[in-house]
Amino acid sequence: MKKYLLSLFTLISPFLTFAQESTSEKIDRVFKDYTGWFVDAIFYEIPFSETYQIPWVLIVLVGGALFFTIYFKFINFTGFRTAIRVVQGKYEDIEKHGADTLYGDSTPNEDENIIETLRDDSAHGEVSHFQALTAALSATVGLGNIAGVAVALSIGGPGATFWMILAGLLGMASKFAECTLGVKYRDVGEDGTIYGGPMYYLTKGFKEKGLKGLGKVLAVIFAIFVIGGSFGGGNMFQANQAAAQFVKLFELEGGNAGLYFGIVMAALVAIVIIGGIKRIAKVTEKVVPFMAGIYVLAALIILGANFTLIDDAFALIYEGAFSGLGIAGGLVGVMIQGIRRGAFSNEAGVGSAAIAHSAVRTKYPASEGIVALLEPFVDTVVICTMTALVIVITNFDGSFMQYGVEVKEGVEITAQAFDTVIPHFSVILTIAVILFAFSTMISWSYYGMQGWVFLFGKGKTSDLVYKILFLFFVIVGASISLGAVIDFSDAMIFAMVVPNIIGVVILSPVIKRELKKYMNAINVKEEALDDGAEDLTKHM
Repeated sequence: MKKYLLSLFTLISPFLTFAQESTSEKIDRVFKDYTGWFVDAIFYEIPFSETYQIPWVLIVLVGGALFFTIYFKFINFTGFRTAIRVVQGKYEDIEKHGADTLYGDSTPNEDENIIETLRDDSAHGEVSHFQALTAALSATVGLGNIAGVAVALSIGGPGATFWMILAGLLGMASKFAECTLGVKYRDVGEDGTIYGGPMYYLTKGFKEKGLKGLGKVLAVIFAIFVIGGSFGGGNMFQANQAAAQFVKLFELEGGNAGLYFGIVMAALVAIVIIGGIKRIAKVTEKVVPFMAGIYVLAALIILGANFTLIDDAFALIYEGAFSGLGIAGGLVGVMIQGIRRGAFSNEAGVGSAAIAHSAVRTKYPASEGIVALLEPFVDTVVICTMTALVIVITNFDGSFMQYGVEVKEGVEITAQAFDTVIPHFSVILTIAVILFAFSTMISWSYYGMQGWVFLFGKGKTSDLVYKILFLFFVIVGASISLGAVIDFSDAMIFAMVVPNIIGVVILSPVIKRELKKYMNAINVKEEALDDGAEDLTKHM
């Protein structure tokens, strides 16, 4: 273990020295020379005609989402009400102790011992359903919802919103599938620490199917990609954008403002991530509702002030979704932009969320899969759509955005849209960006560490080495300009799609069995309550 870590340090130390001694432009250029081929391969666009091309990774994401939606009989819609009830804790008793233990064929003698059973026979796991959901949401709700939507609308027009919503609805099935497997095949350490994610269902699930070698190879590939993604898109990019907004708001151009911001941000991140998933979950369950609440409330204020224009905005969205007039690429161009933004925003099919959701306390893996399907709904269907509506309504006169002309700074466009109704909202938006970046970093630190310990072994030394490297990259991200580095880290994140989708499709029959098992457990409890049994959730 130590030998591997030493080798890794020896390998990266020249790059760290180089980063300290060279300008950010030089780093960027050299990085691009070495990694450009990988970025081009992951985001390669298949040319379907002279006018439009579709990234192959997008086809895999959407194709997987369609397959899961049909295979699981539209669980993204039929499971929605159940998901709400699970998050509310309605089935917490059966998830901790089993439906048959609590409600199956009970006798008067058994009733005397039921409270003792509640104490002794608890499920493995470290966090609640709500904490797991907010931890995963904190990694996806972020700059994509603020800046990404503005960029998508600038290229694809209002109609891109329709396809973005569709991508979110389909992605709910992908999240359900991968997060069910995350809990099903997780490892539980001697101290109760949970280790889960695609690395584990690819190794253990494929071994059950006689595909041990293939599963191991795919798991190692996924682990490498998730570590790279955690250092880049889940860390440096977030720190970079948060620092840029902070420096711009307080007009701190020049000097070492970014460096100092990075050091403070790294210190705050360190306080949280040193405590592991329990500390991360406790922070995200407070930060995520707060930051999303501020953003959604501001959007509702603007929509309320312009409520007479909401139907016009939806009419424009619907019309643009199927006409694509005046937009580069026409109808297909609009469709690609909307689906791309939706899929890239909620990361359904990427496999990252399965790592956070695997830490939940439950005896039924499908219970967390059902909770996870709420994630793309909140991220894409609610928050992204609200951003789009605010931009469309405030830009009816084309005052700050011309559809069909790509913008580079999406945050600025969104800030302008909000500022038209709420003066100086850009200050609040900057705070939101920093909170979004912070929560994304702490969740991605957990994702990356799970990949790290899978490759290098479980233990305090392994954990510490990863966390130190992660905090180092927080400071680097806030200090230098990132071009090729971000392209590469984005490619690493979406490269995770390949081993993950292969694994989830092959293991789909396992997911279906787990879903049936959980729904039967719910039926057992509800039938017992109908017959007069006491609801034991109050003893939780």
